[in-house]
Amino acid sequence: QVQLVESGGGLVQAGGSLRLSCAASGRTFSTYALGWFRQAPGKEREFVAAVTWSGGNTYVADSVKGRFTISRDNAKNTVYLQMNSLKPEDTAVYYCAAQVAYLSTYDYWGQGTQVTVSS
Repeated sequence: QVQLVESGGGLVQAGGSLRLSCAASGRTFSTYALGWFRQAPGKEREFVAAVTWSGGNTYVADSVKGRFTISRDNAKNTVYLQMNSLKPEDTAVYYCAAQVAYLSTYDYWGQGTQVTVSS
C-alpha cells in the first residue's frame, strides 16, 4: 500500500507561483509512476503531470506545458509540482496519485490540496 499526502496549496494572484509536494509512504518501491491531477468545482478530474518513479521520465498535459514542472526526489519519497505563471483557470483541488504499473489505473490517492488563483 502507498499513502500520499499533498501540501503546498494556497491562494495566489495570477502570474504567481506555487510548489506542491506529495509525500509518499508505504510500499513506494512498487510504484511505477506518480501523477498529479486536478479537479475544479463542477468539472471532471483532469490529468496534469506524471513522473516515473525509477526512471524520472516526465509527462505534462498540454494545458500546463511550459508553466508546470514535475519532479521527484526518491531519497525523500517526494514528488513536486512546480507551478509558475498561474492563471485563474488553474484553480482546482490538486491530487497526487500513484500508479503501480504501466497502463494501470492510479490506485492510490492523496486527500488533495486546494490551489486558488485570483485575478
